[in-house]
Parts: sequence; structure tokens; C-alpha cells
Amino acid sequence: MDLIVCVLGLLALVVEGIRCQGVYAPPTVRIIHSGHACNVEEERHTERVYTIREGETLELTCLVTGHPRPQIRWTKTAGSVSDRFQDSSVFNETLHIAKILRTQGGRYYCKAENGLGSPAIKSIRVDVYYLDDPVVTVHQSIGEAKEQFYYERTVFLRCVANSNPPVRYSWHRGREVLTQGSDKGVEIYEPFFTQGETKILKLKNLRPQDYANYSCIASVRNVCGIPDRNVVFRLTNKTASPSIKLLVEDPIVVNPGQTVSLVCITTGGEPPPILTWVSSNDSLPQRSVVKGGTLTLPAITSDEAGVYSCVASNNVGNPAKKSTTIVVRALKKGRFWITPDPYHNDDNIQIGREVKISCQVEATPPEELTFSWLKNGRALRSSERMVITQTDPDISPGTTNLDIIDLKFTDFGTYTCVAALKGGGIPEISIDVNISSTTVPPNLTVPRGKSPLVAREGDTVELECLVSGKPKPIILWSRADKEAPMPDGNMQMESYDGVLRIVNVSREMTGSYRCQTSQYNGFNVKPREAVVELIVQYPPTVEPVYTEMRQGLGRPVVMTCRVLRAHPSRVLRFEWLLSNRLLHAGAFDAQKDETEYTIRSLNRDGWGEYTCNVINEAGAGKCTFQVTGKAYPPEFYYDTYSPLWQNRPRVYGFKLQWTQMNPNAVDRIVAYRLGIKQMGLQRWWEQEIPVDGAINKGELMTHNLTELIKPESFEVRLTPITRFGEGDSTIRIVTYSGEFHCSFEEEPICMFTQDKNDDFDWTRHSAATRDTKYTPNTGPSGDRSGSKQGFYMYIETSRPRKDGDQARLVSPFFNVAPKNPYGITNPPAYCFGFFYHMYGKHIGTLNAFLKQKGQTASEGPVWSLSGNQGDRWKQAKVSIHPTASFQVVLEGIRGPGIEGDIAIDDVTLEEGECRDPPPNLISGAPSTSTHIWLLCITLVMTLLEGQR
Repeated sequence: MDLIVCVLGLLALVVEGIRCQGVYAPPTVRIIHSGHACNVEEERHTERVYTIREGETLELTCLVTGHPRPQIRWTKTAGSVSDRFQDSSVFNETLHIAKILRTQGGRYYCKAENGLGSPAIKSIRVDVYYLDDPVVTVHQSIGEAKEQFYYERTVFLRCVANSNPPVRYSWHRGREVLTQGSDKGVEIYEPFFTQGETKILKLKNLRPQDYANYSCIASVRNVCGIPDRNVVFRLTNKTASPSIKLLVEDPIVVNPGQTVSLVCITTGGEPPPILTWVSSNDSLPQRSVVKGGTLTLPAITSDEAGVYSCVASNNVGNPAKKSTTIVVRALKKGRFWITPDPYHNDDNIQIGREVKISCQVEATPPEELTFSWLKNGRALRSSERMVITQTDPDISPGTTNLDIIDLKFTDFGTYTCVAALKGGGIPEISIDVNISSTTVPPNLTVPRGKSPLVAREGDTVELECLVSGKPKPIILWSRADKEAPMPDGNMQMESYDGVLRIVNVSREMTGSYRCQTSQYNGFNVKPREAVVELIVQYPPTVEPVYTEMRQGLGRPVVMTCRVLRAHPSRVLRFEWLLSNRLLHAGAFDAQKDETEYTIRSLNRDGWGEYTCNVINEAGAGKCTFQVTGKAYPPEFYYDTYSPLWQNRPRVYGFKLQWTQMNPNAVDRIVAYRLGIKQMGLQRWWEQEIPVDGAINKGELMTHNLTELIKPESFEVRLTPITRFGEGDSTIRIVTYSGEFHCSFEEEPICMFTQDKNDDFDWTRHSAATRDTKYTPNTGPSGDRSGSKQGFYMYIETSRPRKDGDQARLVSPFFNVAPKNPYGITNPPAYCFGFFYHMYGKHIGTLNAFLKQKGQTASEGPVWSLSGNQGDRWKQAKVSIHPTASFQVVLEGIRGPGIEGDIAIDDVTLEEGECRDPPPNLISGAPSTSTHIWLLCITLVMTLLEGQR
């Protein structure tokens, strides 16, 4: 007979106002799943493998216990060191991944911590299954015909499909299934190097019947409901690998802005090849257009230059590939420099000496680059005294030199270097260089008072080097004191006027900066350089920036403001203020990095915001302390998961439980303000709950909420009150469900209690932690859901237990509160259910009793079953009709031997008669001694209830 297991949500402690010590608990964690799992397997007792099909929704929920409520973190790693939980991090209880990808498989970890004990961690491995369409490629044996498959040639058909789990392949020729040995002309094998992931069909010495349609079927055996996939290849005597031809030149040289079309045609291949275009720039330009074998690049730019390849593939042999290079003509960046007479150590230009003017231009293509020289606008030709060299082997390409030998006064003037590309279409670049008696090499100096330069953090600063000389060179700035980048991120910055401007300067920019001349646009002489020192002052960095200090009246308060760093740090002052009123000020002790302010005895005037300003020349750092007597928020504890009903058509009740965070940190809490409002409405109903005496840390408090309207949900707000006034509030939602569930997953076991007058206790356990080596042939191998991590209750019948020993588990009270003074004429019906597991040759008896408040005696069990029921969970349901508040009692009686463990799980209580209940099994009436015992237990319970 099946016995019902019902998941019961935590019913709070039995009587309003009872307080319980020691409810703080370290975290425990368990992972449950929903969504579209194909399979969930247990792995090494503590870990599980969760299989899901690609594209489905992954949903994993972390169920935790512990108080205070643990913080939950989801992380994921695929197992390699580089991942280290970076792939996915989710900070709520449920991890939800819609349309999961194959790359998202791996091990997922749920970690819970609340500061008590070690964090609790559980993991589950997610295996994503998929199967791609197979691809067939065809090859001939090496050295045989490349173009066509003639007779007496060996051909290989190779089938590949990406999959998880590993795929199985089968080959068909037409409708004929090909297997190893079925045809002497066919061999089927899996090469070692592919580890079984490919299946090769070898056709030896082609025969006429080998020209046919071949089907490769890839299968993962319908795992996860993934259907088989297949591909068909037609082998004929014309089957050939692809060949192509490019109808373009190589390279193609074009001007920017031109439209370029590349045409590729197939010249062979059966089946007809498919043409694609690829670029050396990783991807084709966004504006490119591909139509058949033609690639069009409209209005091409220099960035789109590169190698473009046409690729033809028909899965026969190797793909054919032809490439061409597109060169976009361009002239870029012209530079010049002057070299004084190299045979003398004088850097100045002098009459009678030699001078070289160099001009450099970047050009594409470089071989089209041409230079010409002008003097004062007139063409200049090479002569004995004016030697023009188009390219200098000692200088980088694209350079022309003009050597003026035996400089004369008449040689002073403007020389122009003109660069052009052959064929025109690109604007020329011209560079003017003045040679005169005033042409002098550069010199660098730092202006007076500009080094060291002192600035404050956040300012805009200008580092300056005075540069003289004609022509003026470009100035290069870099860090002189360390290998660090400049403010723009580069190692060097260019300046045309010798000034380096830094916006929003930071403390990290303190240091030495080097300015030096560049050889370009100036003299080709040894670089000149100078150094500028920059000092960035910044206000003190302090801690704590903000902290809240809660304290009761009459107690001392010590506030400490610590300086982490400051520049300058020599002269530091401090000011302590309450609001804007100065309390204390002074200079920092050179040996200390902190200042303190003490309130010897806190009074009402001492509540408020205290500020400590630590001041230097650059500004102030501020520590802020909010001193208050405000109580910390309460923390809701294990309330009833489901409300308690009251046998009134529109009303239900709820038992609220909480502990107080740091109750001794402030003045004694004298009351709580309870606010209740119906969800969706604006109006709050408030009342005060008085508190007698001091509250201890971890002490559990309860309050019954009544008159809640079915089936509405309510928002509940709880606020502690001290002499200071109201403290921080805590809010929760109470939702009506109309039923009571308990699956024993939480340590408080839904407020079930062990009967103190029985012989031994029920034990809470999971299959993963229970040691069954002494009694291996009894008890369940998992909870009712089949999970080894799930919990259940069972009676351990090993020694010292003996035949007839009884263990009783008693539920909390369920309210049936009639307002009719004459009692209930039509008692309400409830369906009591649970799941049971009674496996072993020595199984005794499992009884269920109804215990009503105020009754002095109990009737016999409402449900009973004895003996071995097999190694499976079964459900029990029974309708009960209490006339007063009631409890249900589950009694396990030990049989004649140790193989008699009885287990229960998933206890439920629902309003109304049971629907389709299993037949009640009362196996024999209880004995007289049992009746007497039950009468005693009922009396004890009644007395206990009367004292509440």
C-alpha cells in the first residue's frame, strides 16, 4: 500500500512568545534542477551529472539552510586553470541559462556562506548534448589520378560529424547497408588518430557497381531525443576535385575610391564546387558584395588593401584556392632633415662646407615613387655641386637626398622636395626646406621656475621645454625616471611647440619627464634633451570613508581616522566636527598615521554625524562616522513555509519567527512595531509587540498573525524600538497556499518534535551520508525523489534497539478554531499524507495517529501497516476530521531483527477530503498495552498543552 510523502514547510515553534537559544546554524547546500534535463546521474555519491540538449533551458536552484540566511554564489569552470570560475557567475539562488550552448557545459558550483563554520559547496556537472549534420569528403589514394576516378583506383569516403556524446556512423549504398565483410570491395574502419570520431569507407579498385549514392548516417542513439542525421554523396565516373581560375591580374593596383571587381570561375569539379571569398584581413569589408564568383569592393580605401582569395570546395579532394593582392595607391607623411658637413665636428651650417637635405615619404606601392627637387620654385637638376640621389641604401626606402657641396652664399634659398606616384591620380606631396645664414641647429632649455613644477591632483599642467633653432624640430616627450607610458598610453608623445599639456593630472604622474629633439623636420645631429620634474600634490586618503557606529546611551564611543597616504605628508592637521560644530583640532603626531576622538559617555546630544577632516596643502580627506542608537534589523527565521488555517471560510493565520541582529549593541529593545498590509494595497495596519526583558543574541521570538484574508498575500514589516526610537526594519511576504508540506530538508524538520516518552528517536539522514554497512539489506537508497542528497526520517533498528521498541514523531499543532460556542456540527476534512519505505525482513509496524487538543485519550491509529513492503517508496493518504486543534503522530515500532529500518518522507496536510486515496491499511487492532500507552501519552501532551 502506497504511503504519501509530503514536503512540509517549516512550522514555527509551538506557542507565541516562546524563545529558543542557539538557533544560529552554519550553512548547508543542495542543488535541485528543473527545465529540460535528459538525465541526471549520481557520480561518486556527492556529485551529479546533469545532461541537457543544446538549445534547451538550464535551470539549477541552490537550496540552502543556515541562520543567518547564507549568501549564495554560483560559479562555473570547464576544468582548465585559465577558466577559474570566470565563465559564469550568478549571485542568486537560481541559475538560469536559456538556449544553452555546447560551450556552456562544465561543472557548476553553488557556494553558500553565512560566517558560521566553513562555506558549504555542492557541484553538478552539466553535459550539453548535440549532433551536427555530418560532412562527407572524398579522396583518392596518393599518386593516382587527380581529375577523375577511373576504374582500378582506390577511393576513400570520410564521414565526420561534431557531437556529444561520441557519434556512431553507418554507411549505405543506395538501400544496401554496408558492413565490414559484406562486400569484398569495401572496407570500413576508424583511423586510430581520430579516436573513433570518423568513419572511413574504402572502395578498393573501383567497380561499376561502386558508382552509386552513398549515405552516411550519424547517430547518438536518440540520447536526449536527438534524432539521427544523414548526408548523401553521389559517386560517379565524373567525380572530380575542384579547379578554378581568377580572371584578374596579380597584383591589382588601384587608386582610392575606385570600385574593384574580382571574378573567379570554376574550370572543373564534380559535384559543382561552391565558391567563397576570404580576405587576409580576417573578414571581408562590410560594404563588399559577393554574387556568385564575383567579389565587388565599391569605393575602396587603403584599409581594404590586402590579399583576397577565392576558395572552391565540393568535398572531393582538397579545396582549390587562388589569390590576388589588391594594392591601393597612396602617399603618406613627408619628413625632412638637414645634415651639416659630416667631415667636421661643427653642427652649424657654414659657407664652403657640405650640407645634405634628406626627404622621406611613405608610398604605396613604393616602386612607383618618384622625386623631384625645386630651388626657389624652379626645377633643380643634379650637377657636380648639387648631387641628387633618388634612394639612399643607408636610409629607409622612399628617401631622396640633395647634397650641396662647397656651400656658397648664392645657395641660400628655399628647396622643395616633391613626391609623386607614376601614373598620377594621387595628389603630390611637397616639403619646403629653408637654407640660409640663420639656419642653426636646435637647442633645448627648461624655462626658469618650470622645474620642478608643483601641481595639485586634478589640475591641468603644462610641462615646457624652450626649443631654439631653425627650422624648429618636433619635440618627443617620454618618462625619464621609469619605463612607464605617457598620459595618452603611448611611450612617447610628440609636441610641435615644446609644451606637454596634461589634463586632470593624477598622483601616478609624479616624476621626471624628458624632452628631446627628433631628427625629422630638423637637424640630423645628436638629439638635444632636457628633463622637467613634476610633483603632484594630493589631499590625504583616509579610512574609513564612512562607517556607522551604533551604541547605547551611557557607553563610550571611540572613533579612529587613519591616513593611508598624502602628499605633502609633512604638514598634516586634523579637525573633529559634530555636524558643523568644531570639537577638537590639532597637528598630526609625526610618529602616527591616525587620530582618535572619544565620547566617554554617549548622551542624546551625542547622536549624529561626526566628521574628521585631515588637511594638507592640497586639500582635505574626510572620515565620517554616523553615531546612532538605532537598533539593527531583526532577521526572520524558519517561519512556517505555509500558513495555518483556522477553519473559517476567509481567514488564515501565520506564525512569524525572528532573531535580533546584535541586540546588545544598542539600548534594550522594548518593543517591535509590526506592520501588515495586503499586497497591492497602500494601507498599513500597525501594532506594537512588547518585549519583556533583554533579548539575547540568537534568541528566537515568535508572534502569531491572525485574521489574514484567504487567499491574499501580505507584506509584513517588523521594526525594533529602543529609547532612541525606531531601528532598521525588515520586510517579508506571507503567501497563502492552503497546505502544509515537509520533506525534512531543513534541520528544524518543520517543527516536528521527538516524543519524550517513547523508547528511541527518529533519525534525519540522507542516503549519501547514512552508513548502512552494518544493515545493508534494509532502508532506502535515496529520498522519495530518488536523490542521494535529499533527506528523510528513519528508525535505526540496530543494537541497542529490541523487538517492540517505539519511536514517535509529533507534528506541530494545526489550528481548527471554531467561533461557534456550541462546537462544530460538521467537522472539517483534512487529507493527511506521507511516503513510506518499509524494506527488510525484520520490518515491524508503522502507525499514524490523530491527536486532538483537549482529548484525554486517543483512538487507535488512523493508518497502520506491518511487514516488508519491498525496496521502494509508497504513498499513504487518509482523510481525518478533527473537531479541535490537532497534531499528527507517526510511530515506528521495531521488529524482531536489525533489518527493520522504516523511513518516511514528504509529509503533507491539505484542506478537504483525500482525492483517490490508497486504501487504508489497518493491520490488526492495537493491543491493550498500546491503548494504555497512547492514553498516557495523550494525557502528558494535554498537560503540556495546557501549560503553553
